[in-house]
Amino acid sequence: MIDRFKRSADTIRQQMARVMISFLAGLFVGEGKFEAIRDNLDLERWFRLPKSHERRIHGHRHAGIRIVQEGPTLVHALDAHAAHPAPFTAEELLPYRTAREPPSQKEAMDRRKIMRKARSPKKRPLLLADLERRYRESPAI
Repeated sequence: MIDRFKRSADTIRQQMARVMISFLAGLFVGEGKFEAIRDNLDLERWFRLPKSHERRIHGHRHAGIRIVQEGPTLVHALDAHAAHPAPFTAEELLPYRTAREPPSQKEAMDRRKIMRKARSPKKRPLLLADLERRYRESPAI
């Protein structure tokens, strides 16, 4: 295919031939660093691991809404493959079956839902009516 694309008069096919040539050595070439990746499942696990840029404390660059709001529980789950290279057994996962997210994480997710509705021109009137109703029904302080 590469030879056929290189001989073609179409510039798109010639570009595709150059891309195919650049990948001849392999997608991951790097002195044994990626030797442990055996199949597509291992490849997906490797990409799921949180990278350092996702963990940086908020500064001028955003760490990602998922890490910020679901971070208390998400980072530990994503890091599990780094500390535990073999697949987890049912016995190892059994203690976590009743685990619940921390209240702070649940509150952050609830705030996110409200803010998403507040940004939507279609959902904003419904949100305001619901908040007003909840305010009227709340006990006086």
